[in-house]
Amino acid sequence: MALRLECSRDKLTQAISSGLRGDGSRAAAYSRALDEALRQNEQVAHENELLESFLKRNAQPNVVVDEEEKKWDKGGAANANAKKRANNLAATVNNNRGGMGRPPATITIEQKNDICSAELEDAQKEVEETKRTSERLIDTLRAVLEETDIRIAELKMDAYEFKRDIVVGAENFRTGKTIAEKMVRYMEEKLRAKDAIVEKLRLKNATLKSQAQKIDAQLRQKEEMGDALHYIDFHQLQIENKQYVAKIEERNDELLKLKQTTGNTVQLLNTLKQKLSDLIDESAWLRAEIKTRHELNERVHAELSGVADDIAKDAKGLHSLGAHKAAVDDLTDMPQILDFVAQKAEMYDLAQEVANYERKVEIAEMAAKKKARDQRLQQLQTQLHMTLG
Repeated sequence: MALRLECSRDKLTQAISSGLRGDGSRAAAYSRALDEALRQNEQVAHENELLESFLKRNAQPNVVVDEEEKKWDKGGAANANAKKRANNLAATVNNNRGGMGRPPATITIEQKNDICSAELEDAQKEVEETKRTSERLIDTLRAVLEETDIRIAELKMDAYEFKRDIVVGAENFRTGKTIAEKMVRYMEEKLRAKDAIVEKLRLKNATLKSQAQKIDAQLRQKEEMGDALHYIDFHQLQIENKQYVAKIEERNDELLKLKQTTGNTVQLLNTLKQKLSDLIDESAWLRAEIKTRHELNERVHAELSGVADDIAKDAKGLHSLGAHKAAVDDLTDMPQILDFVAQKAEMYDLAQEVANYERKVEIAEMAAKKKARDQRLQQLQTQLHMTLG
């Protein structure tokens, strides 16, 4: 249809162009009118296709819609009335087709709406039926796949056990042949296990059959009770169902909010735990460092006391040397060369000892400053723990 319309449009356009070459405005007006007419023709063609599809679906002119009107849960009275009007329209169109002498009836907007509604409802039903069929097929294939996987695993286990117990375990080391008694015993055990499984499945099947019978009886009872329900009762049930659905949505929203709050709380707790672990590790390191610094401080104090003792001894030695020198000066006017060399050597040794003592004093001062800095750091850590606590 679209191809024929396109060909007609090209031919008409060529005809208009050849006939109206001298007047461009009239040609443009005719071209616009032609486009509008072709667009309307395409729309009418689509409507005809939809009407033909509707008539094929409703081949019988006299369609009874009493059962459709009773199905309140699948569409209500409005859908049933629309279906009834659509069927009446189908009967009218079929009658118009049958009677060649009478003029064709014009389809109103309401009738077009009824046809579209009926076609849309049928299409939705087909989609739902196809969806249900596909879901059932998917469930069946999934069950078959699961059963196949289970069966494959069982076969692998049986093959492994047969190889372990018969092929390897039942082999005669002297002759290299399989011992028949072990083979028979293995097969008897397998048959007993299969019989036990069959009995278990038989009992389960009987239980499922009884449950299915009970469920069928309950369904029949519910259907009998449902036949007695009127439209008002069904409408009331629909209202209650909507209220319960709204309550369920509210509870789901509350549950989602609680889950989000719980997730944020857990995330914050994990962050605080990580910070606490880092602070504990840092505290342990600081304790070990403080202990090391205390030991170093004690050693420095001990060395300082030793240096003070050495300085006192050296001072006493210098004092005795000064007294000895004064006595020697009193005895002789000129000092001896050997005494001068000895005194120079002793002075050099004393200068070395003084340099060593000064170096030790510098080390002690540095250790004391480091200890004071560590004590301040410990005080800051204590204040930090008190603040976090």
